[in-house]
Amino acid sequence: MQQEAQSPARIREKEMSGRLEEMQAGGEILISGQTSISDNVIAAIVGVAASEIEGIASLGTSSVRRTISERLGGAERRTRGVAVEVGKKEAILDIEMRVIYGYNIPNMIVELRSKVASRLLDLTALRAKAINISVVDLEFPERMPGRLQ
Repeated sequence: MQQEAQSPARIREKEMSGRLEEMQAGGEILISGQTSISDNVIAAIVGVAASEIEGIASLGTSSVRRTISERLGGAERRTRGVAVEVGKKEAILDIEMRVIYGYNIPNMIVELRSKVASRLLDLTALRAKAINISVVDLEFPERMPGRLQ
């Protein structure tokens, strides 16, 4: 009886030992499962990419309510102004951006599309099916608090 109780444990132990040996030998072990990436993660990637482009003041529109909410931790600043539709292999992005006066808007848009598409592919393996960009506001450098000219 005691030997029967230990048998299943020994079998499992042998199975695991075999798999551990395969892993150590560099063998490929396929593990199935489903992965989903939140819209907020995609929006955050877009926000980081946009922050690296000179001439983009911010994403989204500003409002007193949104600013207070962000400062209190209710909304993430880096996901503001980005709407995302994510499928299994592709994503459609709608981006609202505020630009600084004096920068070439078409060049910024081309650079933003390129950078976002590249980052999405590199970080999430998603292909950008469409990146729709709306320029919603224009910032003037002399009126921007905390920015040096």
